[in-house]
Amino acid sequence: MSTPAAPLQSAATLAPEEAARADLYALLARLFCSPPDEALLRSLADAGPIDAEEGGLATAWGALRAAAASASPTQAREEYDGLFIGTGKAPVTLYTCAYSIRYASEAPLAQLRGELAALGLARRTEASEPEDHIGALCETMRYLIVERYIGLAEQKKFFERWIWPTAPALCSAIQAAQGARFYKGAAQLLSDLCTLEHTAFEML
Repeated sequence: MSTPAAPLQSAATLAPEEAARADLYALLARLFCSPPDEALLRSLADAGPIDAEEGGLATAWGALRAAAASASPTQAREEYDGLFIGTGKAPVTLYTCAYSIRYASEAPLAQLRGELAALGLARRTEASEPEDHIGALCETMRYLIVERYIGLAEQKKFFERWIWPTAPALCSAIQAAQGARFYKGAAQLLSDLCTLEHTAFEML
């Protein structure tokens, strides 16, 4: 994704809870765009607990840390390739429109591109992934929080339209897939973050 030259609010001025949200979205974007390398696995394994209520997000974070501690970069890459790339059709698709299209006349990807363009975002010329990749959507949320702080109402609009309707089905597919180990933890973290975000946005 490309970004405007001048962000409306810098990360340094974010409240701690907003910075934490952005960090989680950034991590999930990284994990779903490509498998973790040695440095990321070790960083996750060595990370402390997050400041969250028991259960839910805190439990998912602990499970991901444990999975990172027991995984090697080779194992993580083989798992990623086996789940999301595969030979022929991948067991699990990371493109969220696959979980939302009900009718042949629907064109959600075109709608998504229109909304991203209105936000000043466009796919990088070297990028090969469509914009509905869950990693790209998580990165967009990070961007909206950190680099283009446009308020919770606009964040809610994007999240509720493009992430919340599809993320639960995607996470369930990952957790049910044979061969999922490390990415079960990543899927649970995404699922619990989305549930927390949806609940918070409902209060606006």
